[in-house]
Amino acid sequence: MDKKLPDTGTYAQMVKKASPGSPAGKNLFFAFLIGGGICAIGELLLLFYQRMGLTADWAAAMVSVTLIGASALLTGLGVYDKIAKLGGAGTLVPITGFANAVVSPALEFKSEGLILGTGVKLFAIAGPVIVYGVTASWCYGIILCLIGQGGMQG
Repeated sequence: MDKKLPDTGTYAQMVKKASPGSPAGKNLFFAFLIGGGICAIGELLLLFYQRMGLTADWAAAMVSVTLIGASALLTGLGVYDKIAKLGGAGTLVPITGFANAVVSPALEFKSEGLILGTGVKLFAIAGPVIVYGVTASWCYGIILCLIGQGGMQG
């Protein structure tokens, strides 16, 4: 048991040799491009919803709902992971990254069933406050729209 450990210089050289290099410039470019693209889509959606007659507050809310829904759908279809592989952190920062983080684990456990698989992972990752908060706000918005307080301009 008299083994000698390599000195730190040798170990650092071994680690450097075994670790692949990271193309930082390329990664930064694609993170900026993809993240900026998601934000640009959000701005276009905001203009679209405002042209449809929604107030600025309601248009902003609809942009969030649209981006979350699109992200969840693209995650379910397996497309968002491909975008994230290219865009890296650019896909994590906008609201779409949050939706992806909620949906991905739930999809992994869907074979366990809706309650013990998908439902448990949704609650474990996102937390009950977020799930109930989003559901309650969505229901509240529908009620406001039904009673004519939905922010639509006449």
